Amino acid sequence: MRNIRFWLTLLLCGVLWISVSSCFNSSPAYISTNKTRNIHLIVKMNKGDYWNTVKLGADAAAKEFNVKLTFKAPDSESDIDEQVGMVEDSIKEKADVIILAASSYMGLAQVVDQAAYYKIPVISVDAEVGSARVQAYVGSNGYEAGQKSAERLIQLLQGYGEIGIINFTNSSLNVAPDSSGSIDYGARDADEREKGFLNYAARYPNVKVVQIAYTSSSTVEAEALTREMLKKHPNLRGIATLNEIASQGAAKVIQSLSLDNIKMVAFDSSPSMMESLQDGTVQATVIQNPFSNGYLAVKYAVEALEGVAIPERVDTGTKLIDLENMLWPENQKLLFPFVR
Repeated sequence: MRNIRFWLTLLLCGVLWISVSSCFNSSPAYISTNKTRNIHLIVKMNKGDYWNTVKLGADAAAKEFNVKLTFKAPDSESDIDEQVGMVEDSIKEKADVIILAASSYMGLAQVVDQAAYYKIPVISVDAEVGSARVQAYVGSNGYEAGQKSAERLIQLLQGYGEIGIINFTNSSLNVAPDSSGSIDYGARDADEREKGFLNYAARYPNVKVVQIAYTSSSTVEAEALTREMLKKHPNLRGIATLNEIASQGAAKVIQSLSLDNIKMVAFDSSPSMMESLQDGTVQATVIQNPFSNGYLAVKYAVEALEGVAIPERVDTGTKLIDLENMLWPENQKLLFPFVR
């Protein structure tokens, strides 16, 4: 029955998206489509619903603006060395623009500077990179997303109890300290979500974050971390997960153990997460707008090549989704971004 409800929802969303997808199908008059542009999109990982949706949006813009889009991604979000190599290859291949979702804020900084040296514009999407040479950032505000997660979870816990966080991090590349003297191995979006959550939770004296665990890009690893956290903290009342992989792993454990006493706020909107919302395993999820992220990154890349001034930051927003609002029409296209 659960799967039937999910696919009926999916079908409804596809119908609704047809009615709104026209907003992406009108090219601004000042963007010429007479010439083909060679744009490379390099993201954190070559699997997962989130990154597939980013690519879907980028493909839609590529078709609209006559772009030859080259998609690259490592097998794991933690393989920073491979992502650096992909940017280096794109420089050698003389890409017109590189769109980059950096797995490491500082780990990708030097190679982005290298691209700028060769006059290749770089646009960040989803995750920022520590280079002043980036022309624009397209994505959500991670700090605000973390605050939304904490606000809802603390509401669910009625303002008290122990909370565990499962975040994501990357540490396979050794990088030099930044200007503040600290070393940043991980992705900026992970750091900002965690900071937002912790700063909001600090307002509540009866709420205690007892553990923060970090996974890379493995659902199996996220499951193991969740089981370990539950064993170590038997009084745990809530879990917050801060990306798609962590959310899928934690939800699977909570469902398999029938832990109705654990409240969970997840991240992103994979089909399995929508099912977890419907069966009550997860009470809410913070979603981004990956389709728009991919679409707008390509659009602004084309505009930059045309000499059009583009904004330095484009906040595509986040939204907290639960059973009450997941079927609202304005949320359908975020959850199920189909195109004709």
